[in-house]
Amino acid sequence: MTVCKNYDELSKTTADFVAAYVNKKPNSLLCFPSGESPGGTIDYLVQYAHQGKVDFSECYFVGLDEWVGVHEKNEGSCKYYLYSRLFTPLKIKEEKIIFFNALARNLDHECKQIDTKISAHGPIDIMLVGVGLNGHIGLNEPGVLFDSYSHHIDLDPLTKSVAKKYFKQETILTAGITLGLKHLMESKVAILIASGIKKAEIIYKALNEEVSNKIPATIIQKHPNSFVFIDKEAASNLTNRDFTDLNGFHRLANKH
Repeated sequence: MTVCKNYDELSKTTADFVAAYVNKKPNSLLCFPSGESPGGTIDYLVQYAHQGKVDFSECYFVGLDEWVGVHEKNEGSCKYYLYSRLFTPLKIKEEKIIFFNALARNLDHECKQIDTKISAHGPIDIMLVGVGLNGHIGLNEPGVLFDSYSHHIDLDPLTKSVAKKYFKQETILTAGITLGLKHLMESKVAILIASGIKKAEIIYKALNEEVSNKIPATIIQKHPNSFVFIDKEAASNLTNRDFTDLNGFHRLANKH
């Protein structure tokens, strides 16, 4: 685990990690989320690419999730976010991008198509995720099955409430479509990022409580090659604890 002094340092540290990985494996399959947490990281990656420090032209990309029923041109959609912040600035070719169609009539079929495309180019090399206040990863809400691949799911009330900030107009959200936690566990590298005091409680739970689908983010403890990048505020509930390395996962252990 790496604790950074602020959000900017967190973003740069994460971007440096991703860029170094891509420089070693130029045809990586990368998964990015939308939202507040990854924004700085994405901005740094675009900057690095424009400076010639990293080349994403051979990479494949997969979107983490999407709001069911929301059009891709809606500025609150995950697809709009990633295209405007990442794919378009980097001039990524369409055939290199894998993304959910949240308007698909048959969402089960849509999930199977995404899984097939990931299998063709995967496994996912780096799966970068944030964490919701309820412990969700992507839109894997509390109670989700740990052995799930792509699926659609009813949204938790807290998720619906928090998601309102992404939309300029009132938008009724009921369900999400998302990569599953099995995708996370099968990824070569899993990165969890979080910043701000509002994430302090859930970060503590994710890293210290028993692994359970009641808090989906606890599964990060079981990933054989996971990294956690957080800022001081998000780490504030972890004060007076020691770092240990448990099964490849850098976590905090109570002092004895």
